[in-house]
Amino acid sequence: MSAKKEINKIQDLPYYREEYTAQLADLGIKEMDELLEALQDKDRKKVIVDELDGVGNKIADHWLELLSETEAETEIVEDEEKAVPKVKPVLDDHVKAALELRSAKNDSRPAFKRQEWFRYQRLGEKWRKPKGIHSKMRRHLSYRPPVVSIGFRGPKAVRDFHPSGFQEVMVYNASQVEKVDPKVQAIRIGGTVGGKKRMAITEKADELGIRVLNRT
Repeated sequence: MSAKKEINKIQDLPYYREEYTAQLADLGIKEMDELLEALQDKDRKKVIVDELDGVGNKIADHWLELLSETEAETEIVEDEEKAVPKVKPVLDDHVKAALELRSAKNDSRPAFKRQEWFRYQRLGEKWRKPKGIHSKMRRHLSYRPPVVSIGFRGPKAVRDFHPSGFQEVMVYNASQVEKVDPKVQAIRIGGTVGGKKRMAITEKADELGIRVLNRT
């Protein structure tokens, strides 16, 4: 088959001839969506293959594949245009500075790994507090791996804040959304909430201009 190219009209299809335009028009096909619908129907596809000289089942299947991909890409673009823009928080200078400091701490914070994780595979890397009277790691000796300490923690002012700068509020129904401050708070829908109620919460949040952190 020929190389894939952008399909904007029927004439852009590979192996398409000018005489096909009139023949397809006689079959009531003038646009790409009409041709796609016809090719998806087994009987109409057979008529197209019989009427168009040089078009066999292989080319018809290729046209069907290209038209289906084009339609899917068009739907994706339309969905992106309809997407709800993300709401930004209203932050004062103190909170902004604390968030920047937390981000810097997160970047420089070492990976805390369990004592002797490298020696015994069965231990894994998940953190465990080092114990033992002879443990050099427990005593924070410099040549041993770093130990979890309060000095590695982020600023208290923005503790538990979402990376976007919002304070997270867990909600389980639409009525709880009304109590949220859209300037500094964003909602997270509970994991036990069903699809119908989740949709109602999302619609209510969009109506009030509230950010939904786990929108689906």
